[in-house]
Amino acid sequence: MWGDGGRFYWASRGPAGVVVVFAWLSSQERNLKPYVDLYSSLGWGSLICHVDFLTLFLPEKAASLAHNLLSELVKEVKIKPLPIILASFSGGSKGCMYKVLQLIQGKCEGQPYQILRDCICGQIYDSSPVDFTSDLGTRFVLHPSVLKMSHPPRVVSWMAKAVASGLDTLFINRFEAQRAEYWQTLYSSVSAGPILIFCSENDELAPYQVVYNFAQSLQELGADVKLVKWNDSPHVAHYKNHQAEYKAALTEFLRKTTTVYSQRSQLKEATTGIGHGRDDISKSVCHLQKAVGSSNRSLQRFAVGPNDHLYLPSSLEYHETKDAGSVSDEQKGELFQIQNPPGINAHSVLGQMLFDVCVPKNIEGWDIKPSKSSNNIQTFGSSRRHSPFNPIKCIRRSKL
Repeated sequence: MWGDGGRFYWASRGPAGVVVVFAWLSSQERNLKPYVDLYSSLGWGSLICHVDFLTLFLPEKAASLAHNLLSELVKEVKIKPLPIILASFSGGSKGCMYKVLQLIQGKCEGQPYQILRDCICGQIYDSSPVDFTSDLGTRFVLHPSVLKMSHPPRVVSWMAKAVASGLDTLFINRFEAQRAEYWQTLYSSVSAGPILIFCSENDELAPYQVVYNFAQSLQELGADVKLVKWNDSPHVAHYKNHQAEYKAALTEFLRKTTTVYSQRSQLKEATTGIGHGRDDISKSVCHLQKAVGSSNRSLQRFAVGPNDHLYLPSSLEYHETKDAGSVSDEQKGELFQIQNPPGINAHSVLGQMLFDVCVPKNIEGWDIKPSKSSNNIQTFGSSRRHSPFNPIKCIRRSKL
């Protein structure tokens, strides 16, 4: 897919994860095929990103390309979350990779990429990073890995120096600020995961001392860094000349990054589980409160409802059960199932006699207070405590 500042495309897909390859200048698909096959043999897919030459000098073009690249990764991760490795070859770290890191870290304007921040779990630097000094254009244009010639013609060399010198002069005012921002971004990515660096002592574009100082600084910042160095190995040709060592170091690195990603996923699931657990507890408490409230309303309806009646056993049943010691469940059911209990007319002669006998004449000292039931029926309650109702006493007093 073409975008501002370069292009990117899927070279392969794998179940283990995705390696985002930031290729070197003027590289072609055939130049990257050995690396794509190597990642595929280990179960990893490859997303290749190529940058234009001017993108090295125009951060706006690099940011636009990085936005498009991350949007493609977001689509992939939403389908199935996978670990992601960022692999820079030669100047690929300056062309687009450092802008990708800035966007993920939230240092550039744009949409948040939190979902990718959790997936990126490692970085690879092959013949990289390259220090971008004022003679960058000249060194890159004339290097054999860019021109694909061991000894370029004198005319080509002269033209390349003229173009490169013009670019350096044109961007001289912004160059040092971009260089400082570039290195600061690389150093701030230590929390992304383990870092694997391939380098050589005779590399002219990526001098060993620059790469070594970069690795040392990362370690001082707390990063897990492994530096693989060869005495004699051409620029971006380490795998071609040292396949066994290269593959062994890469296999160990990918295993380590997979462990980091797994630990992050487990921690995220545990954190999410705690949140769900708190929600479940809150819901349980709410259900319990509703159940208690419902029970209270049911009891209130049973006790004070106008159509509800609570019947007590008669005095005869009281004497019979007192001798028996306790009441069985069947007897309790019978006691509460009396449909038409005997009643006394309050306006009859007997009713008047019982009222005069049972109701006390002196009620001084009683604290009678009005109250309302749940059905808004006004009742009266007394603070004086009475002993349980005894019908025998009423009978004896009535005989008097």
